[in-house]
Amino acid sequence: MKILVTGAAGFIGSHLCERLLQNPQNEVIGIDVFLPYGTSRWIRERNLQNLLHSSRFTFVEDDLLHVNWNTLLEGVDIIYHLAGVPGVRSSWGQDFTLYVTNNIIVTQRLLEACLTFPIKKFIYTSTSSVYGQKDGKVTETSEPTPLSPYGVTKLSGEHLCRVFYQNDGLPVTILRLFTVYGPRQRPDMAFHKFIKRTLTNETIEIYGDGQQTRDFTFISDCVNAIASASTSENIVGETINIGGKERASLLTCLSILEEGLGQKLKCIYTGSTYGEPLHTWADITKAQKLLNYDPQVTLKEGLLKEIEDLKDLYKEK
Repeated sequence: MKILVTGAAGFIGSHLCERLLQNPQNEVIGIDVFLPYGTSRWIRERNLQNLLHSSRFTFVEDDLLHVNWNTLLEGVDIIYHLAGVPGVRSSWGQDFTLYVTNNIIVTQRLLEACLTFPIKKFIYTSTSSVYGQKDGKVTETSEPTPLSPYGVTKLSGEHLCRVFYQNDGLPVTILRLFTVYGPRQRPDMAFHKFIKRTLTNETIEIYGDGQQTRDFTFISDCVNAIASASTSENIVGETINIGGKERASLLTCLSILEEGLGQKLKCIYTGSTYGEPLHTWADITKAQKLLNYDPQVTLKEGLLKEIEDLKDLYKEK
C-alpha cells in the first residue's frame, strides 16, 4: 500500500512511519513543513533519521496549505492526518490563529483534495482534549465539551471529517489519543520538561496539586493501534479511543521519574490546571474490538525509555 503521513517529522508521526515500514508491502510518504514554532527543527530532523535510510520512505518538506495535491496524492491508498499545532496552554490569545489555520483549514483542504482521488481510508488523529472534564471511563459516545481552544480546533477537524464522510462517502476514521508519551515526546509536554529540567538541575513547575490523573499511552502502543487501522475492517465512519495500559496521578509519575533519574526532583506548585480536565480515563473496548488493540507497556517501563532517549537527545545537542 502507498500511505501518506502528514506531520511525519513529529513525535507520533515519525514513530508511525517507522511502524508502517515494518510491513514490506508498504511505501510511505511523509510530509512536514517544520513549522517555525513549537518543537525545534533539529529535534524534528532527528526524529526522521531512521526513516531516511529506507528506500520505501519518501520525505516531502512542504506546506499542506500550498502543496500540489495532484503530485502528493497520486496513487495514495491511505492517509494518516497527524499534522497540526498541538498544545493546550498556548492555544489562547493571538496564537489561536495558528491553531485555526493548521488544525481546521489545513484539514478542510486535505479533505477536499481527497475527493478527486480513490482514497481507501482517511484516518484522522484527534485527542482526548475534545472530551473536556468527564467522570469515570469515557466512551466514544460521551458528549465532547472541550475546555481549551486547542480542543475546539481538533473537534472542528472531527466535524469536518464527518461532513465529508456523510455527504461524500470519504472513508474516514477518527482516533482520539490519550496523553501519549515516550521517546521523542515534544519538548512542551510535561514528562519531557520534567526530565530535561532535572537533567539540568532546574526547578520543575507543577500546575495544580499533582493529584490530577491521566490515561497515559506509551508511544509504541499508540502507533500499533494507529497502524492497525490501515488493515482493520469495519472502521470507516467510526470514532475510536486510544488509551494506555494504566492511569496514574501526576504525583505518582514524579515518584517514578525520581527513581528513574536517581535524584530528587525540585518541584514548585503553582497556578491551576487551566483549560485541562482534572482526570482522563479512556474506555478502549472499541479499540480492542475493532483494532485488536492491546497496550503492553507499563508506565514505569515507558518513563525509563523516555529518560534514556532524552539523555541521548541533549547529549547530542
